[in-house]
Amino acid sequence: MTAGPTREALDPARFISNPSTGKMGYALAAEAVSRGADVTLISGPTYLVAPPGVRLVRVTTADEMFRAALNQAPGVDLVLKAAAVADYRPEDRAPGKIKKEVLRRRAQRQGGADRAVLLRLLPTPDILEELGRRKRPGQVLVGFAAETGDLASNALKKLKKKNLDLIVANRIGEEGEGFEADTNRALVLDRSGGRTELPLMSKESMAAAILDLAGPLLSVGSGQAFRQAAGRPGA
Repeated sequence: MTAGPTREALDPARFISNPSTGKMGYALAAEAVSRGADVTLISGPTYLVAPPGVRLVRVTTADEMFRAALNQAPGVDLVLKAAAVADYRPEDRAPGKIKKEVLRRRAQRQGGADRAVLLRLLPTPDILEELGRRKRPGQVLVGFAAETGDLASNALKKLKKKNLDLIVANRIGEEGEGFEADTNRALVLDRSGGRTELPLMSKESMAAAILDLAGPLLSVGSGQAFRQAAGRPGA
């Protein structure tokens, strides 16, 4: 499982990131452990404490999460990619804090004191797409999509493009949903055309609901704990 944000440094004092707290990914990890799974949690920077029984791998950047995910994925039955990875990183990282005077001089060179400083960005690796390309037979890959537009259409495109078995899509910017909130609601699509709407609930309850949907997709001989736990009271 992956969780939390990544940080892409501009200098030692500034970085590009997002408001992800990691709550959804950590809730998934805790629920999976409670069902008997052997869980590796790859986490970006967060204040959360890893659930007992979880093997924690801490990372900061998208590149670090990319390497960690590709290292862990080949040997697992279920991959849940809940992290909110920064899509871009600064082209250059300054070794020291960039002073305002330096920024002003840079702005002047770029066309005048009143013009904004231009920051060149490069794309970070698409972890989910690479996991989809490398997915082995029998492995289940679950992606997450935080959207502001057409939830179903955007989620379906991502499901197909990245070779996912299941995608959990939710809106951001809505009260009680998405980043930082303790609750969430989601639309879950699967590759066979199934559609499940999860109403507003705690992220712990949503973690259980997601694993209930993912468990039956696992091949015979793997994920028995999930299948046995699916539908149990409180799951």
